[in-house]
Amino acid sequence: MRESVIYQDIQQEKALSIVLRLLRRKVGTVPPAQLLKIQALDSIQLDNLAEALLDFSGLSDLEAWLAQNQG
Repeated sequence: MRESVIYQDIQQEKALSIVLRLLRRKVGTVPPAQLLKIQALDSIQLDNLAEALLDFSGLSDLEAWLAQNQG
């Protein structure tokens, strides 16, 4: 079951939802351009972002992280 594409998609959506909620609490409103970049992250990158955002102090930290971890 855990190897099914549908299961993985659901897990990805849950992780994305959590990361976006945490980001909004940490840095405020996330601009649409950054939202698109975050939505394009794979599950490993989302996990890394979830951990890194604990140290963010503002939107510039998010932008720097995305610049370093895109692609």
